[in-house]
Amino acid sequence: MKDTAVKIKFVDQPSKRKIHHTPIPLMGGVIIYIGCICSMLIFDGLSPRTLTLLIGGTMLLLTGLMDDWYKTKGLDFPILPRIIVYVLAASIPIYYGLEIQGITNLTGQGMIFFPSWISWIVTILWVFCITNMVNFIDGVDGLATGIVTISACTLFVVSMLKGQEGSAIMAIIIVACCLAFLAYNFYPAKIFMGDAGAIFLGYALAILSLDGALKSATVVSIVVSVFAIGVPIFDTIFVLIRRMIQNKGLHKADNLHTHHSLMKWGLTQIQTVSFLYLVGVVFSLMSIIILLIFK
Repeated sequence: MKDTAVKIKFVDQPSKRKIHHTPIPLMGGVIIYIGCICSMLIFDGLSPRTLTLLIGGTMLLLTGLMDDWYKTKGLDFPILPRIIVYVLAASIPIYYGLEIQGITNLTGQGMIFFPSWISWIVTILWVFCITNMVNFIDGVDGLATGIVTISACTLFVVSMLKGQEGSAIMAIIIVACCLAFLAYNFYPAKIFMGDAGAIFLGYALAILSLDGALKSATVVSIVVSVFAIGVPIFDTIFVLIRRMIQNKGLHKADNLHTHHSLMKWGLTQIQTVSFLYLVGVVFSLMSIIILLIFK
């Protein structure tokens, strides 16, 4: 795949906003997609998780590849088609019964069911946001891949504690695919996964949390899910606040992310990624501790 990307010039070119100095192949997302989908079909069959990931993930991968192709030419892919596809993909889980149907109190008693339209909106917003948040942090070699690995490991533990075998299988598949890719994506990266890969992984993580931690939507499960995916969530919140203060467009790429700030302070790429890995682990441990306390 790396050689193919170089031959067809599907590479990420250096720029003022980028931190790499040579063209890097940009088709790693296809490898991750193939690994995840094939493994899901083999080990989880045609489950709602697999079908959702297959249909929605394919839509996002193809859109991401188009976006990446535009970037290799120094162009910007129009945002409206992307948003439409993202919303459509975020709607797929609802069709297969993967949705946030309501919420209970801390003890798990007294379920309050949402009207269907609220359930659909909340589910679409969750999937849409997590999908894009993972893409937002994909700015340093190995960062997004490693953070998704940590989050998926956390959701694996959560699924095991809650006896959700299917979610646990999906979590392990995501972890395995990410670790295999991380061997080539950690600094100095030999290949990038591009928006196609980051969007797909974000979508997979969102589906995993819907089927696992958020299946019984107690206040605790929501908190657990937020902390399990803490790094991309809190990074996005901080960036959005800073963009609004500076009157910048929310969809425009910039260098306001946490990893950019850490490198401006003098940290190397490896130090930056390692620090954010550590933050991700802390968030993950907090989510597991919260689950154990209120289980």
